[in-house]
Amino acid sequence: MADPSSYRPSPGQIPDSPGVYKFRDEHRRVIYVGKAKSLRQRLANYFQDLAGLHPRTRSMVTTAASVEWTVVSTEVEALQLEYSWIKEFDPRFNVKYRDDKSYPYLAVTMSEQYPRVQVMRGHKKKGVRYFGPYAHAWAIRDTVDLLLRVFPVRTCSAGVFKNAARTGRPCLLGYIGKCSAPCVERISAEDHRELADEFSDFMAGRTGTYIRRLEKQMMDAAEEMEYERAARLRDDIEALKKAMEKNAVVLADATDADLIALAEDELEAAVQIFHVRGGRVRGQRGWVTDKVEAVTSGDLVEHALQQLYGEETGDSVPKEVLVPALPDPVGPVQEWLTGRRGANVSLRIPQRGDKKALMETVARNAQQSLVLHKTKRASDLTTRSRALEEISEALDLDSAPLRIECYDISHLQGDDVVASMVVFEDGLARKSEYRRFQIKSFEGQDDVRSMHEVITRRFRRYLAEKEKTGEWVDDSDRSGDSGDGLGGPAGGLKDDDGRPKRFAYPPQLVVVDGGQPQVAAARRALDELGIDDIAVCGLAKRLEEVWVPGEDDPVVLPRTSEGLYLLQRVRDEAHRFAITYQRTKRAKRFRASPLDDVPGLGEARKQALLKHFGSLKKLRSATIDQICEVPGIGRKTAETIAAALAEAAPAAPAVNTATGEIMEEEEPGTTADPSGEPVAAGAPDRRRGQET
Repeated sequence: MADPSSYRPSPGQIPDSPGVYKFRDEHRRVIYVGKAKSLRQRLANYFQDLAGLHPRTRSMVTTAASVEWTVVSTEVEALQLEYSWIKEFDPRFNVKYRDDKSYPYLAVTMSEQYPRVQVMRGHKKKGVRYFGPYAHAWAIRDTVDLLLRVFPVRTCSAGVFKNAARTGRPCLLGYIGKCSAPCVERISAEDHRELADEFSDFMAGRTGTYIRRLEKQMMDAAEEMEYERAARLRDDIEALKKAMEKNAVVLADATDADLIALAEDELEAAVQIFHVRGGRVRGQRGWVTDKVEAVTSGDLVEHALQQLYGEETGDSVPKEVLVPALPDPVGPVQEWLTGRRGANVSLRIPQRGDKKALMETVARNAQQSLVLHKTKRASDLTTRSRALEEISEALDLDSAPLRIECYDISHLQGDDVVASMVVFEDGLARKSEYRRFQIKSFEGQDDVRSMHEVITRRFRRYLAEKEKTGEWVDDSDRSGDSGDGLGGPAGGLKDDDGRPKRFAYPPQLVVVDGGQPQVAAARRALDELGIDDIAVCGLAKRLEEVWVPGEDDPVVLPRTSEGLYLLQRVRDEAHRFAITYQRTKRAKRFRASPLDDVPGLGEARKQALLKHFGSLKKLRSATIDQICEVPGIGRKTAETIAAALAEAAPAAPAVNTATGEIMEEEEPGTTADPSGEPVAAGAPDRRRGQET
């Protein structure tokens, strides 16, 4: 791990002008490329106290061994040079979007003497007009099959074309009218190129004018009693309309635009792009990237624009690009896009109307893409095995941790302190064995003490179960899961009374959500119980370092490590499960009512009482006879309700802090909205705090 001060240039050496900089490692490999409006100010940010840097930035500057820069005239030139260097050097710490597949395009080879329509993948070539990308190649072939009736452009390969020219016989498409057969000179090269131009114009979205022209020709042919020609034109129009129906109109006014949406978490980001031409979605593509550098949503958008339009010119760059967040600053990016197109390009965030609605659709696609990516990565057996092996090697374990338990503490400003335990077996979540805990030994906020209590309680139960059985029973004796998914008893080993045993299985690895203090607390709890065969590590939120007991320095796993990804997934699941329980517990406390203590009074009759009287305060002042008027409430139940309400002291009145006025309208236990449904008074939004 290098010390950034060892290669820090003096401030006087760095120019105060726009430029692009490169960080290199000890082997002279470029590991990061960036641009700046002021090189001096930007580079100074990298050489501050390491504790103040983002963890990913800290990892980059400690990996680097030198920095160099190139001065340019404008920010637009810096943007162009940054893109070129990222393509050339492929730096490990830069955001790089990766396709999980090669998207097919519909291509027209205008550079050839007889242009050809075909499906193309891979890098774009000069002299070829591209349309798309499409999600599937069969979608292109279906569209082309419909359009060849109207635009009989050549689709055959060079070998087939030469063979037909040599024999003087066209292929099958030439005989059935779906190719104008330039190979046997049924059409001149100039006329065939005109056909290819019309085909391209139609695919580019200029459909209305062409269909209207065909309709006029059809009407003229009918008036001249050329009914066969009119019928052919009618069928041509129907074929074109059918091809257009495959792409529904999503934006009015024949809009040409690209819509870019993001879905991201702390580790990865997914990008989805919809290509809209002539108001119709003509293509779609998506990328996923690891967030290997500290980036904002605007930065992710800028990187996506670079990758999307870095090699495009002319009409391939649309007039309008809609994004979820704007790069900072937006001016150079917009100027760069305008230069690529050769005309003005609008880069903005949609605020209302059809474009905003379509952007929401693109965002949903991005979210589904990210979920699918994570699911595929988690469900792959080879990947899971590699992840467990990497964890075993990094933590120096005797074997791969086939069972991992992770613990997290959650609270709201010290109130409703709870903890979660999630279980992963063979790299997959075992939800039937999740557990949740309420912190009982103290009140207030102390994550370290809470972690010690939870680990102690969990493994004290494990020791009790082990002592009770007197022997070890392996996983093959398990009989299944309880399936409750909310912390119910684990299926498998049974007590004498037939109930499943709780906490009967030990993990090979305990992961805590936190750094050195939480790890030390967990290790201390295990030591106090005499357990020394279970490994412990910690993974702090937003950090990538793995902490182990008794070590001053963390274990650093590579950012692309599947082992690190698995630990992060386990940590995030524990965090989610803890927050869900904490919110449920807090909501239940807000909904608490004296009626909860009345035996035999269910939810339906509680609602009936509150709907009848309007509030708990009015119910408290009602007589037994008035309570009996509520349907389903007998006299004995009414007497029990009245007694319970009399014993429960009313809560202190609320005070308006601005005026000092006592607000006595309702009790804060339970009230009713205008519809009669009970709701919580003194809602949670009166509370202020941060969930952890």
